[in-house]
Amino acid sequence: MGFLLAVCVHAAHISETRGSHIILLRLHRYFTSGFKKIFVDGGYKKGCIEWCFLMFFWVIEVVKRSDCAKGFQVLPKRWIVERTFGWLSNYRRMNRDYEHNPKSSENNIKFIMVQIMLKRIAQSP
Repeated sequence: MGFLLAVCVHAAHISETRGSHIILLRLHRYFTSGFKKIFVDGGYKKGCIEWCFLMFFWVIEVVKRSDCAKGFQVLPKRWIVERTFGWLSNYRRMNRDYEHNPKSSENNIKFIMVQIMLKRIAQSP
């Protein structure tokens, strides 16, 4: 459904691979089992994928565009992440990076996702 399980906001100079260690450790803290596969984009290195499997026995699959594709192409499972980013951008505080502290940004994201979930619950019959 695109709801967040864990969130990690960090500085731009931290690579996706290093940032993934943080988010995977947070995921493992709350969800010790139950993941069959985690989909990531092409920025993640092989070392991150191997580290995740050795630490948690979770399989990470990289979703990449095909080399022969030209222009825009919808990637399987990737649209779920992009849709969630779209939901967040509907809120003024997430439209631009106003925060100086990454923890404030993380809390804003969590607060907005709670609002989205509550709206969904209120609309359900």
